[in-house]
Amino acid sequence: MRLNENVLLLGKKVVLVPYTSEHVPRYHEWMKSEELQRLTASEPLTLEQEYSMQQSWREDADKCTFIVLDAEKWQAQPSTTEESCMAGDVNLFLTNVGDPSLGEIEVMIAEPSCRGKGFGTESVLMMMSYGLTKFEAKIGQGNEPSIRMFQKLHFEQVAVSSVFQEVTLRLTVNEHERQWLLEQTSHVEEKCYRDGSSESH
Repeated sequence: MRLNENVLLLGKKVVLVPYTSEHVPRYHEWMKSEELQRLTASEPLTLEQEYSMQQSWREDADKCTFIVLDAEKWQAQPSTTEESCMAGDVNLFLTNVGDPSLGEIEVMIAEPSCRGKGFGTESVLMMMSYGLTKFEAKIGQGNEPSIRMFQKLHFEQVAVSSVFQEVTLRLTVNEHERQWLLEQTSHVEEKCYRDGSSESH
């Protein structure tokens, strides 16, 4: 999505940066994992297909994608490359033409050493600050950690599909939820991003 191509979001545990071609090789390596393919219901792609996918995601007006970086690693040394700090990705899809206030949210913490540290939780909270009022998450039935994480973020289960083997969770942001979300993300800083350079770290 062009809306976020120059946006960097700095949190406590994670840094969100736009998905650029610099990130594709590492992302491609992750997606060779059968476990990640299963958890994300993805098919393996060639490196060339992955570059095409990254480009189409960037151009797509209905999709907002950030790469999740490990903030501690990213801030450790100015010369650190983003690729070496990559932890996963987080996406927001505007899937319902009839309801522009609804976004489907996805998060993947692909790097095993980064799991269980709250990276996914902070990434989702940061994406939920994007101003929509209704969020949906579709998660594989076997992905208990992800289901629990969304439930902790006040999402409620609304459907189970035995055909797709997935659970749908939903959150409507009322005034109480909005205040809670603002409290959870008050530390987040928005900075200007330029391809391949993270000038602010």
